[in-house]
Amino acid sequence: MEQQKEVSLDRDLGLWSALALVIGTIIGAGVFVRQSAVLDDAGSTTMGLLAWFAGGLLTITAGLTIAEIASQMPETGGLYVYMERIYGKMWGFLSGWMQIIFYGPAMIASLGAYLAILLSDFFGFPSKYNVYIAIGTIVAVGILNLFSNRYGATFAIITTLCKLVPVAALIIFGLFFGNQSAFGHSLVEVHQTAGNFGVAILATLFAFDGWILVANLGGEIKNPRKLLPQAITLGILAVLVIYLLVSYGVYRSVPAEQIHKLGTSAIPYIANQAFGAVGGKILSIGIIISIVGCMNGKIMTFPRIMYAMAKRGQLPFSKTLSYLHPKSHTPIFSTIAELIIVTIMIIFSNADRLSELCIFTVYCFYVMAFVGVFLLRKRNPGQKRVFSTPLFPITPILAIGGSLFVIVSEIVSDLPGVLTSFVLVAIGIPIFYYETKRNREAFKDNSELKDQD
Repeated sequence: MEQQKEVSLDRDLGLWSALALVIGTIIGAGVFVRQSAVLDDAGSTTMGLLAWFAGGLLTITAGLTIAEIASQMPETGGLYVYMERIYGKMWGFLSGWMQIIFYGPAMIASLGAYLAILLSDFFGFPSKYNVYIAIGTIVAVGILNLFSNRYGATFAIITTLCKLVPVAALIIFGLFFGNQSAFGHSLVEVHQTAGNFGVAILATLFAFDGWILVANLGGEIKNPRKLLPQAITLGILAVLVIYLLVSYGVYRSVPAEQIHKLGTSAIPYIANQAFGAVGGKILSIGIIISIVGCMNGKIMTFPRIMYAMAKRGQLPFSKTLSYLHPKSHTPIFSTIAELIIVTIMIIFSNADRLSELCIFTVYCFYVMAFVGVFLLRKRNPGQKRVFSTPLFPITPILAIGGSLFVIVSEIVSDLPGVLTSFVLVAIGIPIFYYETKRNREAFKDNSELKDQD
């Protein structure tokens, strides 16, 4: 612990690095594989575009709301820190526990599993090697993040730029060479069951998720009170524009009925039609890079939550998990611990199912954070804010409404999963009290991060 008084996180990430992390962490495979699902639920191309816009708008309200909190608490840990400061240590712990033990590892494992399928198809590997490919790629990206944060940030910038190449190709082809109308085409085959606009919005919200993770790096961003709100807001806006243009391009390129029939193969089909067999390969490379970039953002950010919790003495092996390497200034043991949890999930569980279970609890904590904006303003009425949520209180109310919509939808569609997610979070309660009591002195001494000033 004495060494930790001398070693601190490097505060050297600028706006472009933060922006790349926001965009790169949001854009994974969702925009490529959810086109048919959103269209099926929306019932028509017009409503499909509106669903993507509505999902983006709700995400922007969420981002603008969190940006006000982030500007007041620019520390490593993001949502975990916000919950602790607003509602107390136990609520902060539970939000962090859920993210580092279940949600974060499950999301990384899901990305690894899907990436392994794409890599196997691309190179012709037998599917029996998929588990090893998934673990190998995750470990490789994890090793990169054991070095200085500038390497992970640079990798995020590179992968974000690379993933925009196939996105741009789809947009350009649809805009200039598509011969379909992007508006007013209904799905005749599924017209009787389609038209659930709310479900369509829900599908897009999942594609927008991940924007808040950059806040976990609050202690490593230059002038975070200013740059964090900028990165969150501009990043979400950029993704919204990209998603709308991609969807518009897809609707211009292929009739709605054909998109429905093709399902997740809609965009590969468009690439093959537009650019031939080579186009399909290029698109596959683009999706692979997109997933790797998204994975990098998550592997870079989730261990920071574990590190922040360990700094407060709230986890088993806190002394080890709060260790920063003296040269790289990165939480190497927290990163390794996250990779171990991810590997165990890939081998012994269904990571996709676990990530779905945690969506409910993530949005419960989102609602609490959004309400926290009102609480902070009430507690500090005369405080001068570096960033204030625009159109207050309308913006946070919309953010709360959007999150409640996700929560209610999850309860209606998957009550057993919701109850399971409660159990997963509740497991953390006895751990919190045990570790708090066991490390009372360390916890008291480190109740505030000393290396954030």
